Amino acid sequence: MHRFVIDVPLLTSLQRRLIYFPSRGPVPPAAAILPGGEDVLLDTEDGLRLGAWFLPAPDRGPAVLICNGNAGDRTMRAPLASALSSTGLSVLLFDYRGYGGNPGHPSEDGLAADARAVRAFLATRREVDPDRIAYFGESLGAAVAVRLALESPPAALVLRSPFTSLVDVGRLHYPWLPVGALLADRYPSMIRIAQLDAPLLVIAGDRDTVVPAELSRRLYDTACRPKRFVLVPHADHNDPQLLNGPVMIDAIVRFFREHSVLEPKDDSHQRDSANPHW
Repeated sequence: MHRFVIDVPLLTSLQRRLIYFPSRGPVPPAAAILPGGEDVLLDTEDGLRLGAWFLPAPDRGPAVLICNGNAGDRTMRAPLASALSSTGLSVLLFDYRGYGGNPGHPSEDGLAADARAVRAFLATRREVDPDRIAYFGESLGAAVAVRLALESPPAALVLRSPFTSLVDVGRLHYPWLPVGALLADRYPSMIRIAQLDAPLLVIAGDRDTVVPAELSRRLYDTACRPKRFVLVPHADHNDPQLLNGPVMIDAIVRFFREHSVLEPKDDSHQRDSANPHW
């Protein structure tokens, strides 16, 4: 009888090919995509140097750190950075290891180290009030942002299309595979979110075929208050409405003002006609 031997490193490599879809880069200079943007380098705790774009606000104030999803690079999130910058926020767009021409290979612990390097960089910038740094995480990046929030609590946390765990997503898309046994990178956001103590905004698309809104809602229900859930109508996972659409941007700006990330604005005369998906 033949005995089968499982090659664990090979198995780990294969499962990561089903998770991470980087563009290899390099990416163009920041100023070519985002007027006023700066090219910056971030040093991680394990010795990597990552490329990033920093879009500073003119005055010292709030900032938002953007954790990308599992595909592409930071050029794809430039419209989001531009929209958030227009509200008075400094914005940091970065690529994980292995993405956008950066060295290294992506992994759950590696992406966590990358996010820590970004947070450390922002806290040293003269344009940034370190007490008003918010995190925005998109899809897989939402799981990265949740982990970072446990280590370094943000002024506010925005999760766009977040999932409960990567195991749950894997079971949806690969029902014939024993994903619970195969996955080395698990991103257990459901466990982590329950320990979080930060204002939370969850945004989901009601037609999301990658991370169904039901998964995002389950994560939201587990979190502590204060929190808010916004469902964007007619939006699939990669639709423009979930990149820089007006419903999403308006929800973020209102939430940041409510929790003193951005300066409050007297818009009481507009309350009656506000987004009905609050």
